[in-house]
Amino acid sequence: MDIILLQDLDKVGYKHDIVKVKSGFGRNFLIPQGKALVANKANREKLGSILKEEEAKEAARVDDYKAMAKKLEGQTLKIGVKAGTSGKIFGSVTNVQIANALLEQLEMEVERKKIELPVIKTLGTYTAKINFYQDIIAEVNFDLIQE
Repeated sequence: MDIILLQDLDKVGYKHDIVKVKSGFGRNFLIPQGKALVANKANREKLGSILKEEEAKEAARVDDYKAMAKKLEGQTLKIGVKAGTSGKIFGSVTNVQIANALLEQLEMEVERKKIELPVIKTLGTYTAKINFYQDIIAEVNFDLIQE
């Protein structure tokens, strides 16, 4: 069954994606809870207009994104993680942790799906890329420190 997602769902897809799910999951859970619509012809056409509206909103925020990117220049976030004696971290560092650190330390709200991280295995300093908009990409440094 093809559906149009109305919100981001872990392990299913992002908002406005057309995804294939099992019929029971779509009919019995996603559609009744208002998390998805059936991807029929009318809803697909409606999706096209919704995507155009959201693209226009994003384009209007270009100045905000440029200001946010400028604010991130030269900033370093501190993120506490659990690590062993050799400096190898337990678990992983995710874009959610970076988004939370940006909100707490710099009072800047960034969507987690706009944050790209390198592979992280040990304590140290790393750089994350934040794709605000098409050509507006900022880099933020973050230090992983042991808790």
